[in-house]
Amino acid sequence: MAIDTGGRPLSPHLQVYRLPLAAILSITHRITGVGLAMGTVGLICWLMALASGEQSFAAVQSFYASWFGKFLLFGYSVALLYHLCTGIRHLFWDAGMNLGKDEVERSDKMVIGGVVVLTAVLWLVALI
Repeated sequence: MAIDTGGRPLSPHLQVYRLPLAAILSITHRITGVGLAMGTVGLICWLMALASGEQSFAAVQSFYASWFGKFLLFGYSVALLYHLCTGIRHLFWDAGMNLGKDEVERSDKMVIGGVVVLTAVLWLVALI
């Protein structure tokens, strides 16, 4: 059974349509916002353990020192820095700046590069 569209073209499906990088970064910005909210629960647990005493704090510290804890901390830091970089870009956009196609594509690359550099610097400093 064919659908009558009145001669109007159908919107392409996601399998056909390729999302621009700016759209992917925008979707990822929202996802990292949710991840940051969930990761903040871990920060609150760490602070509560700090206030609860030496044994509690040592238990939480040993968890964050494990490979899985470091993996979570790495993911939280990437999400935080990514959300920061895309948030700064949105501030420029809200001010009406850098809205041209070429400027948006350049800022896409700047966001990705900024996240990689900031994450590397943060973890290199943390490991020293």
